[in-house]
Amino acid sequence: MGREREIAEILGKVTTATLTTLLLKKGLRNVWMRGTRALNPGQPRLVGKAFTLRFVPAREDLATPESWSKPISTRAAIEAMPAGCIAVADAMGCTDAGIFGDILCARIHKRGVAALVTDGVMRDVAGVRATGLPVWCQGAAAPPSVAALTFVNWGEPIGCGGVAVFPDDWVVVDDDGAVLIPAAKLDEIVAEAPEQERLEAWIMSEVEQGASLPGLYPPNAENKARYEKSKAR
Repeated sequence: MGREREIAEILGKVTTATLTTLLLKKGLRNVWMRGTRALNPGQPRLVGKAFTLRFVPAREDLATPESWSKPISTRAAIEAMPAGCIAVADAMGCTDAGIFGDILCARIHKRGVAALVTDGVMRDVAGVRATGLPVWCQGAAAPPSVAALTFVNWGEPIGCGGVAVFPDDWVVVDDDGAVLIPAAKLDEIVAEAPEQERLEAWIMSEVEQGASLPGLYPPNAENKARYEKSKAR
């Protein structure tokens, strides 16, 4: 198994809520991308390396239908997306125009992209859903991207939902939204996250049996010892 597949398999079993807690303990508070909601709630948790796209405000001489055929365009960016990545688009939170519609999403899905995340919105939403591409966004708008946005580049640092995203960073998405894992923290998170999930599962089992929260969540020394003993069994 390749390293990236191994990372995806491990983090695919860890909730974004757990990841934000672990990152908070490492001093990283701003990792949840605001406005990133699952277009289809209940989609499986997905993990991938970020492939970044950047939009800026529309300018009349640049944001035109003709721009879709230029070398720097959303179409060209899609052809550069590697299989397994999570495409993260900086739309500056704009909800006046859909960054992608059904045809572009169909091509993204065909390229094997794991998911699309944006702080903007989509268009042709029924068609986007039909493509099978998992999407996290703020909702829908009928106008095309050029009505409000100019696409400027891919593969560079962006801001999505108020979070800085660099091309080597990783993203995890589930029903709580999209969470960024900085590349420099990835190995630590991959090593620590499964243990955090096991601990929280044990705490939940204790709560279900009637245990009170003080000293349990977070666990004090006595409960930590009980947890370690339960693992030994």
